[in-house]
Amino acid sequence: MIYELSNEDCLFAIEHGEFAGEICGKTPNTAIILTQSWCPQWTAMRRYLDEAVKKAQEASIDLSIFFVEYDKESWSKEFMTFKEDRFKNREIPYVRYYQNGIFSEDSNFISLGGFLKKSGV
Repeated sequence: MIYELSNEDCLFAIEHGEFAGEICGKTPNTAIILTQSWCPQWTAMRRYLDEAVKKAQEASIDLSIFFVEYDKESWSKEFMTFKEDRFKNREIPYVRYYQNGIFSEDSNFISLGGFLKKSGV
């Protein structure tokens, strides 16, 4: 399934340095995408996310995908600073992958095949 992160989810991450456990561990395989709405690479990734979910289901793998387009939010500057300083990543889209609730790796723009591999599919 694909979920949009809420204001509360993002503000929690800023305050605690990481997303809440119920997000990171929503399913055994979870991806969190932090991006800005205008990014053409995000637009390309967004087009294949439904296909990623479908392929995971076909493989009987539980996959949750979360995203936030933080440039649309009143707290965008604070979140960008958090992302860049805490996660040491200044590019978008920025993707964090979790296995069983534990951070496993990250990437930036990535093809569908690479996304599936890093997502455990």
